[in-house]
Formats: sequence, structure tokens, C-alpha cells
Amino acid sequence: MDFSAKECMAKGISLARALDIIASSGGGRLTVESGVWETGPLTMGSNTGLWLERGAVLSFIPDFSLYRPVYTRWEGVDCYAMHPCILIENAVNAYIGGNGTIDGSGRPWWDEARRKKASQLVPETDIEKELALLNPGYRDQPGGGGGRATQFLRPPLLSVHGSKDVFINGVSLANSPFWTLHVLYSRNVEIKDVTITNPADSPNTDGIDVDSSIDVRIIGSSIDVGDDGIAIKSGSGANGIAVGRPSKNIVVENCTVRSAHGGVSIGSETAAGIDGVLVKACRFLGTDRGIRIKTRRGRGGVVENLRFEGIVIENTFCPVAVNMFYRCGCSDERLFSLSKLPVGPETPVIRNIVFSRVHAEGCRSSVGFIAGLPEMPVSGMVFENCSFALSSNPDVPVMESEMTSGLETISSRAFRLCFCSVRMTDVDITGVDGPFYVEEGVEFV
Repeated sequence: MDFSAKECMAKGISLARALDIIASSGGGRLTVESGVWETGPLTMGSNTGLWLERGAVLSFIPDFSLYRPVYTRWEGVDCYAMHPCILIENAVNAYIGGNGTIDGSGRPWWDEARRKKASQLVPETDIEKELALLNPGYRDQPGGGGGRATQFLRPPLLSVHGSKDVFINGVSLANSPFWTLHVLYSRNVEIKDVTITNPADSPNTDGIDVDSSIDVRIIGSSIDVGDDGIAIKSGSGANGIAVGRPSKNIVVENCTVRSAHGGVSIGSETAAGIDGVLVKACRFLGTDRGIRIKTRRGRGGVVENLRFEGIVIENTFCPVAVNMFYRCGCSDERLFSLSKLPVGPETPVIRNIVFSRVHAEGCRSSVGFIAGLPEMPVSGMVFENCSFALSSNPDVPVMESEMTSGLETISSRAFRLCFCSVRMTDVDITGVDGPFYVEEGVEFV
């Protein structure tokens, strides 16, 4: 059964109700014509399509009370959080396409998140108190900096949850309240020719997050957001380890990322492991970091078999940052010790990473950064046919190369190495006095 937005308006049917009817009838398509169409949260089921014609804007009403709790994963932990603006859940064969825009009306959400972070310590509103009751252990759950303590668990703009054979093509996604496109516990998902735009100062507005999912392709897309551009994740800490669902077989090809914290980021939620990621023929322009792998003690997981090839990076803080001392969302100083700690299930592992034909220029903080753990060095790192050039006017402090805690403060802008083994072949590093700043536990192979 098919509907159009105009037909829904004429019949007094909400867009949410139209999608429910389509799913319950066995499938069909909702077409959104040119114009601005305001709506509350939407859910899509199997064999359901959402098509946005050129000039169509699907605008989500920023009334926090509309986004009722759903069980999901929020910053790496399975819990209840606010209903995504669009939720594709437990579906097979669903698609979103066209040339229109899905707009999350994010400004009120961002302003409220900033206000709460500055002045609020516990849940206060009705929805926050409801989420706190649904998530009884939330005080002890890890976070990435989004604000778990207040239980103001903002919704993604689009979430693909527990679904298979999902295709998202051509649309623009803008002004997300939180992460923009979250692919969770899903398989065979293709994101192609999608444009994602959030202001650079919008908090926690990642572009695409692939989370404990398998066989995901991100192709020909353009991303300009207020956090990581494209992120691959698999849960955080004890919860993510218990769930045990890795991210595997991810391809990112021919994408452009601008003004993000990282072009492509692996982590920082790594608990169930990340295996088999290929990033090729991409451009990262003006991002804080280009290729970013981040985790810390307590996060767990094996990150392995990653390949980055044919990557152009321009005007970044740091082009390649591999960081096992990631500080965000954690104040436990014990996790950032430079002494060896016991190895256990929550000790992360990073190994077997290849960087081929990665070319960076205009690096504003340093030309590279790799920091493993003393008890678990980064291993199997290969750089071949790469170049890294410091800006002639580096204007970002060295220690902002990556978001770390516990490491020694240095002034060198060279490629920083500690607790790692690397092989460098035909690598050109320019603009610094000596290519490497070598610390403890480094082996060149």
C-alpha cells in the first residue's frame, strides 16, 4: 500500500500512522512531496520505503516529550533512550531515497545538552526521570561525553536497528539532535550518495556510526558535522563485552568528510571487536584528525585487519592518530597509567593495520600519533608509500593531536610513537626536525 504526504494531509492521517499501515499491509512506499512537512518520530518496518522528492523537507518537531523511550544502544551501552527521529527496527528490505532533506531541528536539542552539561548533575525533567528508572544502573555506565549522568539521552536522526537489507540513497540528513545515522545490530546496509550536514559546534553529532553491524557499505557520501564523520564501533566496556557482537566487513569508499573531529574513526567503543574495515579513495578536509583509532583501558575488544588506501588529508590537526589513552567521558586516572597494568577482558587490542598511499599536507598540530598501552602495545602497523607534511604555520597545540590523558607533555610536532611496533616503507615526513618522536616501547620492524 502506498501513500503520499499530501494524501495523508487530506485524509487527516499522520505520516507515522501511514508508515504503520504500510508495514502492517505487507509493504509499500510513503512519498513526501516538495515542501516542509513537520512530524514527530517515525518507525519503518519491513518492505517499507520512504521517498523524498526534490524540495521535500521532513522536519522533526523539537518537542522532547514526543520521543518516547525505546530500547537501543546509547554511546556504547544497551539501554533505553529517546526514540530516534526515524527508526528502522527489526525490518527486512527497507529503504530511504530521493533528493529531499530529513531535518532533525537540532538547535533546541544542542542548546539544552550544553546547558545541562554546564549546570545539571542528575535527571530533572519527566523524560529524564523516566529513563533513569528504566536504566537503573546508569550512574555506573560509561559514556563518551554525551551526558549520560542527566539521562538526557538525545535521539539519532536515523537509526537502523536489528535490520537486514536496508538501503539509504541520495537523501540529505541535517541538524541531527545527536548521532545522525546509527546502524546498530544490522546486516547488509548500503549508504550511498548521502549528504550529512550539522554545524561544527553541534555536540555529539557524528555523521555515520556503524555499531556492532556486519556487511556495511558507505559509498560516495559527503559529511560535514560536529563530531566524528564516519565511526565504526562495537559497544563499550562490560556491557559491550557481554553482548559480544563485533563490527565486521565494513567498506568506506569515495567519501568526503569536512570539519569533523575525525574523518574515519574506529572506536572509541570497541568492546566486541572490529575486524575487516577497508577505507579507500576518500578525502578528509579540515577535520581535526584524519584517520583516527581510539580506545582506552576498560573499553575492551580486538581492533584488527584495517586497511586505509588512497586517502587525501588536508589541513587537519593530525592525519593519523592511534590512541589507547582516549580521555573523553572518563575521569578515572588509574586507566591512564604509564605503568603496565594486568591484562584482562577489558584491555583493548589494536593490531594489523595498513596505511597505503595516505597523503597529508598542512598538518596543524603534528604529523602523526601512535600510543599503545605498556601492557598491550599496538602491533602490526604498516605504512607504505605515504607522505605527511607539517603546515608552514602550525597553529594548534601539539597535545591536541589527539584527545589523551596520562601521556607526557611534549613540544615536538614529529610523528609521535610510544608502545608500538611499526614498519615504514617509502614514507616521506617533512616540515619537522627529525621525522619521529620516539618514546618507550617502540620497535621498528
